[in-house]
Order: sequence, then structure tokens, then C-alpha cells
Amino acid sequence: MMMTRVLSTAALAALLFGAAPASAQEGHGGPIPARVNWSFAGTFGRFDTAQLQRGFQVYKEVCSACHSMKLVAFRNLAQEGGPDFTASQVKALAATYQVKDGPNDAGDMFDRPGRPADTFPPPFPNDQAAAAANGGKAPPDFSVIAKARTFSRGSLYFLTDWLPLIGYSEQGPDYIHALLNGYEEAPKDFTVPDGGHYNKYYPGHIIAMPPPITDGQVTYPKNDQGQPVVPETVDQYGKDVAAFLMWAAEPHMMDRKALGFRVILFLIILSGLLYYVKKKIWADVGGEVHGLQPELHKAY
Repeated sequence: MMMTRVLSTAALAALLFGAAPASAQEGHGGPIPARVNWSFAGTFGRFDTAQLQRGFQVYKEVCSACHSMKLVAFRNLAQEGGPDFTASQVKALAATYQVKDGPNDAGDMFDRPGRPADTFPPPFPNDQAAAAANGGKAPPDFSVIAKARTFSRGSLYFLTDWLPLIGYSEQGPDYIHALLNGYEEAPKDFTVPDGGHYNKYYPGHIIAMPPPITDGQVTYPKNDQGQPVVPETVDQYGKDVAAFLMWAAEPHMMDRKALGFRVILFLIILSGLLYYVKKKIWADVGGEVHGLQPELHKAY
């Protein structure tokens, strides 16, 4: 009976854990994106300011033509822990945009230069216009896309990814980076419909968005030798814009991690103190109980 239970438990575990990679791949629709070595990963991870600035440049010059970012204000770009632009840079940047405002005294809406408190204006006036310009489907907003797009890494990772210190929650940036680098020729036995593009990381492999960026499309700042500070490649563009979108989705992530670490440290110290107090109290109580035992023995 015991052996039967053990074998049954082992079989169930094999079924659950062995099926995890397959189900993850089926749900994602392609190979599992590779894990990127992000500077902001882990308990002590921090955003790379220079990378966030490059990522914003990629978003502004490429992605913003189709994708809105309605929950991010210009002034957020100057906050601590983010791209760290100066207040004057943010003000100048906001002024390059036209923002719909109003109504005025005549009851009419009007356009005005953007202000730091404004959110990024969308590229289309409404979702219907966005859908009409993009093959019938509006491009998603990018405000929290790095948190909304995720995947299961399969195997036993689903048991460890949520744990503090060793957990991993950067699947969204991994997926964004993989998607931008996943365009390739479709296999011979795979039919791509008109208006579609093959991407090995996209669920179903058919994506309406054409390859949005190519090597050398975005010009990065140069070093003293006149060379780009990082390679101007799709791989690097993907990493930079994914990092920026992760910051946009969770701009206070570093504060949250710092607070969480302090809370865990406090709980560890508190647990030690409580254990010491418990031992001290029960040591005294134990001594008193043992001291009463001879008297109780004589009474009986």
C-alpha cells in the first residue's frame, strides 16, 4: 500500500511538472524567450539611467508613431530613479507636442503646446482611428505593457519566481526584447496571410505589425572617439526600449524593493528578539516548576 502511494505521488508529480514546459510553450505560442541580464532584476537591481534615456529615444523616434503611453506624464521623466532628465529638458520636450485642451470661453476645444504635467498625447484621436490606420486593430497602449505581457518559464520556475531574493519578475521585458528580435522568414510549411508577418515569439506566429526597427535606425550618443556608446542594433534597441517600458510600468520599483528589503530585515531581527524573549521567559518558568517538584512529591 505504501509503495502504491509513493508511485502514485511520483506519477502525479511527473505529470504536473513534466507537463509544465509544454503547456507554457503552447500558451505562449513559440519558444520561451531567453532571460536577459537586466540591471533592474533581483532584490538589489536598479534601473540604468543611460539605458532608460536610450529606451525613451527609441520609443519617441519609433514606437510613438503607433503606440500611446497615456498613463505617463512628461514630468515623470525627471523623477528620481527614472531617465533623470532635467526639469528644463522635460519642459522643452513637452513643448514639442500639441495637446488637445479646452473648452475655451467660446466652448471650443483647442490645441496648445504641452506642459510637464501633461501625459503623452496619443498618436491617434481615438481607438477607431487607430484601428483604421493599422489594419483594423488599434495598437496597444504602452503605459504598462511590460507588466501586461508575460509568459510562463515552465518547469519549476513557477514555484520560485515569486520568492523574495531569488524570484524573477522580468518576463515582460524579456518578451518585448524577444518579440522585436523574433522576425524571420516563415518555415516552408507555414502560410503567412496577406498583411501578416512571421514572428517566432508571437502567439500563433502571425503578427500584423511589420518589423518596427532595423539596425542603425536610431542614432545613439557618441563617445569621445565618435563611436556609439552601445551598438546601434535591433538587439540593443530591444533591450533599451524594454527597460524603458519596464520603468514606465513600474516607476517606483526601486523604492518598493528598498522598502521590501528593510521590512524583511526588520522581521528577521524581530523574530530573533522574540525567540530570545521566549527562551528567557520559559527558562525562568521552567526553573520554578522544577523547584516545586520536591514539595509536590512530599505532599503525596
